Amino acid sequence: MAEDLNIVSGSKQEKYISITKQIEALITGEPDLTANLANIAAALKEQFGWFWVGFYMVKENANTGNSELVLGPFQGPVACTRIAKGRGVCGTSWAKEETIVVPDVEKFPGHIACSSASKSEIVVPIFNGTSVVGVLDVDSDRLDQFDAVDQQYLEAIVGLIKH
Repeated sequence: MAEDLNIVSGSKQEKYISITKQIEALITGEPDLTANLANIAAALKEQFGWFWVGFYMVKENANTGNSELVLGPFQGPVACTRIAKGRGVCGTSWAKEETIVVPDVEKFPGHIACSSASKSEIVVPIFNGTSVVGVLDVDSDRLDQFDAVDQQYLEAIVGLIKH
């Protein structure tokens, strides 16, 4: 597929239907995980204009031997580099192995404020078999930005990722 996106207007669902097909076309046949994550982050940021879209991947820390989330491809301002399991929204999503929707990050216990401009967030775990290997993290500079529609489609998009 050409690396041009067709940005559509319309309902949130219409936008997701369009961008999901485009993301699938972008990553089909491309074996490089980093390239695919970068294109997914860029496509979502272009379509929806969210404040921050990116990935954190589970990696072992050579110094401690513990696994942690390490910053991967993203679109937006600089971000936290490492997140411990169970810490913040990303670490909690990883630990619970489930999507977390946060209408107001200030009300989430232990929220990690990588940017004070972030107001709401959704984090979707990425599975390889039954193991979480990373998370998709999306932040908005508006309160209550994410809902069940976002969860449904972002989980489907994450399901397209091959490891």
